[in-house]
Amino acid sequence: MTTSTPPVGTVDAPQAARSTPAEARQRFREGLVAPTTGWAAGFTQANMVMLPQDWAFDMLLFGQRNPQPVPLLDVTDPGATASRLAPDADLRTDVPRYRVWRDGELVAEPTDVSDLWRDDLVTFLIGCSFSFETALMAAQVPIRHIEQGRNVSMYMTNLDCQPAGRLSGPLVVSMRPVPARQVVTAVQVTERMPEVHGAPVHVGAPEALGIADVSTPDYGDPVRFEDGDVPVFWACGVTPQAALMASKPPFAITHAPGHMFVTDIPDTVYRRH
Repeated sequence: MTTSTPPVGTVDAPQAARSTPAEARQRFREGLVAPTTGWAAGFTQANMVMLPQDWAFDMLLFGQRNPQPVPLLDVTDPGATASRLAPDADLRTDVPRYRVWRDGELVAEPTDVSDLWRDDLVTFLIGCSFSFETALMAAQVPIRHIEQGRNVSMYMTNLDCQPAGRLSGPLVVSMRPVPARQVVTAVQVTERMPEVHGAPVHVGAPEALGIADVSTPDYGDPVRFEDGDVPVFWACGVTPQAALMASKPPFAITHAPGHMFVTDIPDTVYRRH
């Protein structure tokens, strides 16, 4: 399944980067649909999974057993519509695009899930690699998808996650073209941020992950390589969505790939020195 994500609405990249998390969430609540890469620079973004309470332990265990693709930043009480990561936000309205799943099938991609809300839903907020992009740029590592105004490229791999209860599925990775001379820097910068996926899981040779063609991602947008770039792959928080497709819970809500929940937590909170 390939899902590109053309933005809906007008986004000025420098203005997006200067936005506070609250301003970004307000734009999304008002209906702007766009990938959140580059938004509210310096603040942590999160992947999101909402599951009925009777599936919550499986998801919690899945995160514990697969901490690199599923680093859990917060788990709410059943029915809670806010998170300690952004107490004034509304989890039902403040993501630019959601996905609704029934029996493992994607059935809708709304921009507001208030009408689908249930008091038994538990929300999992999961670290996102967008959160280390500010640190990469500060280290002079270019972020090609931001330069090109695109969503990051994401791929399902041939590597299986550790099963947990009823949940199982393949590892999903995000890919960033990095100049070969800066790969070591990219590894050093991101390994200090394990709560937002940490160091890459693979460098070069996409076929070793079962990826036949990096120009056709399973999620997000294709990103153009510059001369001297090599593909660098990080574990991705879309991994739980692959598990939902494989494991088929009766109902779930997630973010759309690349359309994250912007928190109030500075990236530096998750940066180890």
